[in-house]
Formats: sequence, structure tokens, C-alpha cells
Amino acid sequence: MSKKHDAVFDDVLAGLGEEAKPARDRSGARFLKRSNTMAEQASGGRQEKTLRLVDPSTCVMWARHNRAYDLLTEANTRDLIDGILSQGQQEFPAIVRRLRPAHEGEGPEFEVICGARRHFAISWLRANNYPQFKYLIEERVLTDEEAFRLADIENRDREDISDFERARDYARAVEAYYGGKQKLMAERLQVSPAWLSRYLQLARLDARIVAAFPSLRDVKELHARQLKPLMATDAGAAAVLEEADVLAAEQKGQGVPVARVMSRLKAAAQPRKTRNVADHTFRRHPDEKGVQMRKKGSRVQLEFESGLDDDALRAALEQFLKARKAGKV
Repeated sequence: MSKKHDAVFDDVLAGLGEEAKPARDRSGARFLKRSNTMAEQASGGRQEKTLRLVDPSTCVMWARHNRAYDLLTEANTRDLIDGILSQGQQEFPAIVRRLRPAHEGEGPEFEVICGARRHFAISWLRANNYPQFKYLIEERVLTDEEAFRLADIENRDREDISDFERARDYARAVEAYYGGKQKLMAERLQVSPAWLSRYLQLARLDARIVAAFPSLRDVKELHARQLKPLMATDAGAAAVLEEADVLAAEQKGQGVPVARVMSRLKAAAQPRKTRNVADHTFRRHPDEKGVQMRKKGSRVQLEFESGLDDDALRAALEQFLKARKAGKV
């Protein structure tokens, strides 16, 4: 019996020994992993980020955010809304700065540096029967200049932020962060001075011209480039601005498409063609307009109003034929 018990205990102990060894190995692996992680953090080779899911109402847009938040709608964020619904969550965190310590004071807790569309989309979903969605944020400590560059990098190649929004952001930044030095700003943004200059030129576009477009999101850098030479003179600028005011009034009604806006602004700057005085006028009575004749090289042009009656037209043409026969015209 004792031998049998000894055999049983030997089996149990053997099994325990086999299980204990991997456990020690796993514990050692975890320790090694933690050690490696700490070493990477200490050397700067690894960064830990803390993400939070918050109610979007605790966040406000940074005062110098480069997107016109009031122009965001369900329609122009529909792709993002559908993407969040499909994934079941917001995939990429917004970048925020803390405004006040947690659970202290009142008002918004964070300001959004990057992530206005995501904020709108989550807010819209929560207001439209999807209260389970929360706003995914990553809190960072940033200077205003760093916040500006971060927002610019994220939105530089995105089509959903307009040229004019970007231009206004650059115009504010060049004064606020770079002392008005365009070359320094271009170096920090890693863009060419010429490229930056074009956007700053767009930011200086007269507000009356901007109002002539359906929306400020429709105003492109190319438009400013095309209009600049047309407004180089006082007369040209006055003509373009006068037409812009007419277009702005029409935009409040049925609206004018962008292509039509540009064609009318360009046409307004062109010198008005003066009508040549007629070389001869043929008519029965001085109070009739009759038929006007203009010579264009070897060609003769006769003009008369459509309302001129047949007798008056016949009499004027007879006068013309007599003068032509006599070599007077």
C-alpha cells in the first residue's frame, strides 16, 4: 500500500513540478517585458499615450482652430458618421489640451486642437439615438505654436478643409507665432515661401468678394490668384467689388454657382467697350432713329431697331442706296 501511495504522490508531485516551471518562465517573461518597456521609455524609444472616452460636451474648439465649426453639417460629415457607425467606435483620437483640472471648477474641461469633424460626428450621433458613443481624445501639453503646427500637419492634405479656412489660419499664425516673418513660418511648416505667400494672399481677399461666393468653403487659392491682376488698378478693383456686391445679394436668393461668380467678376474688370459712332445715319425725319451705317474695313454694317416700321426702313435704305451710288459712302 505504501508503495502504491508513494507512486501516486510521485505522479502528483511530478505533475506539479511540470506546471510550476512554465509559471516561473511566464513570470520571468513578464518581468523581462516590463524591464524592456521601462528601458525604452527611459531612452526615448517608446512613448505611452493615455486615451480617454468623454462626453463631447466637455470639449470646446480651440479659439484658433483652423476649421469653421459652424459650417459642419450632417451632410458634409456623413462619411465620418457612417464610418463610426460601421466600426462601432471612433477609430482615431482627437488631440486636446486640458483647460482645468478634473472635477475642479466649471465649464469645458478640454479644448480641441485636432478633431472638429470627429467632435461634430459624435455629438450628432449622441443627439440622434446613439447615446452609447463617446468622444475619443488624447490629451497633450502643447504651446500655441505647437498646437498650430500639429493642426496644420493633420489637415494639410485634407480636402474637407477649405483653402480659405487654411488661409485665414496662416494669416493669424504668421503674426501670432512668427513675428510676421513669412520665411520663418515657411521653414517651420516645411513648405516653400511661394506656396505660403499664395495662401496669405487669399486671406487678404476683400470680404465683399468672399461674400459673392455661395460659401467661404468655395473660395479657392486659384480664385485669389486670378483676381489679383484684375484689381491692380483703382478702376479695376472698384468694378470687381461693385459686381461682387450684386452677386452677394443674388446669393441670398436662388444662388449663383462658383463658375458663374468667377466669370462675372472677371468680366466686370474688363474695360467696357464703347460703341463706335455711326459713320452715317439715314432716315426720313430727324426724330426717327433710322438706319445707322458703320464701315469696318471693306465691309459695311447697317443697323436699325427691330421696331422701325416698314415705310421708315424702306425710305432709309433708299437714301443709303442713293448715297452709295453717288460714292458718298
